[in-house]
Amino acid sequence: MIEPHPAPAADGRLTVLLAATSAVTAANVYLNQPLLGAVATSLGAGPDTLGAVPTATQLGYAAGILLLVPAGDGHDRRRLILGLCTASAFALAACALSPSVWWLIVSSFALGLLSPVPQLVAPFAVALVRREDRGRTRGRIVGVVQGGLLVGVLTSRAYSGAFAELAGWRAVYGCSCALTLVLVVVLRRALPYVPTAVAISYRAALASLPKLFVSQPLIRRITISGALVGIAFGAFWTTLTFLLERQYHFGSTRIGLFGLVAAASALASPYAGRMADRLGRRTALAALIGLVIVGWLILLPGATGLWWLTAGVLVLDVGVWGSQAVCQTVLFTLDPAAHNRLNTLYFTLRFLGIALGSLLGSLAWAGGAWPAVVGTGVVAALAGLLIGVFPVAGRTSAPSASSSNPAEAHAAQSPRAV
Repeated sequence: MIEPHPAPAADGRLTVLLAATSAVTAANVYLNQPLLGAVATSLGAGPDTLGAVPTATQLGYAAGILLLVPAGDGHDRRRLILGLCTASAFALAACALSPSVWWLIVSSFALGLLSPVPQLVAPFAVALVRREDRGRTRGRIVGVVQGGLLVGVLTSRAYSGAFAELAGWRAVYGCSCALTLVLVVVLRRALPYVPTAVAISYRAALASLPKLFVSQPLIRRITISGALVGIAFGAFWTTLTFLLERQYHFGSTRIGLFGLVAAASALASPYAGRMADRLGRRTALAALIGLVIVGWLILLPGATGLWWLTAGVLVLDVGVWGSQAVCQTVLFTLDPAAHNRLNTLYFTLRFLGIALGSLLGSLAWAGGAWPAVVGTGVVAALAGLLIGVFPVAGRTSAPSASSSNPAEAHAAQSPRAV
């Protein structure tokens, strides 16, 4: 069932608010990493046990993307966003009040499970764009919202580490809880209602994911390419810690701040989305995944020069996050009734790729140090480039809950998308 009436148009302020929503909710997932030392002292737990805290959060986040985001196609997205933000605030409060490390682990899993708001916000933002403007502005909107997510990811570590030194680790969770509740109040007043694009039950939406992936070559190429670039990304950020500690003798605080070097990629995300609108999938992905490969080559002498490392981080991150904006933009040219499920497929494989990249990067570091890590990243990115830019023949619209509107069908099959 197609929208019974046009969705309210998005203005600049609402787009910025949705980007801020992505930033706050994404930051909640990553803020625990710099806190582990303080938590160990406070709760008397060893590092082997505390390693389960970020792991539980990430597992919960992946489960939330897979299990909750598909509901956005057949249910009120505004209510879902508000409900998950409110529930994640309670999970943050549970983390702040944790009497034991096991309580913190369970609360962290719940926090991750209830935090896939950015993956709901992006399709919501696209749905707010006027139908006649989607071909021109879809990529820019996706890029702005993703830029907010990136800012949240990159700044959360620096914010939580610095604030914990001033007020303690429990205060970090408490402050994030308060900020999330303030966000809920603002969103409740500002978010418009957007009609659902299709009448589909939650169970049917979840069951349709494998069919979406198997039946459409374009969807497979975009999601697999994203996973391969995720491997390159995960390999880098995991082994970067090893390199900075061994070669440059950086402590945990300086390593966390080093991640802010990649903040420039947040500024590039809107432009990457525009590239997808103007140049199409193949050209945009060739340029941006090509930057990932160039970034890895710049990183090769990073073991002997900090300037090479800094430049490589900038180039690689612009390519990684820019290619993600392009992939999401291309997926959002397909059937609007399946946007949340397409986002689910993309990010589920993306996170699996990042997790696999962390493992492969660690193995490469143990077997051949930094040059082996660079080789792993280059090979993964090159594979993602080849799969992402290969021509796709045939029909490209998502089949699950297809639109009967001729304008939407034309947009879904636009040659720019393939």
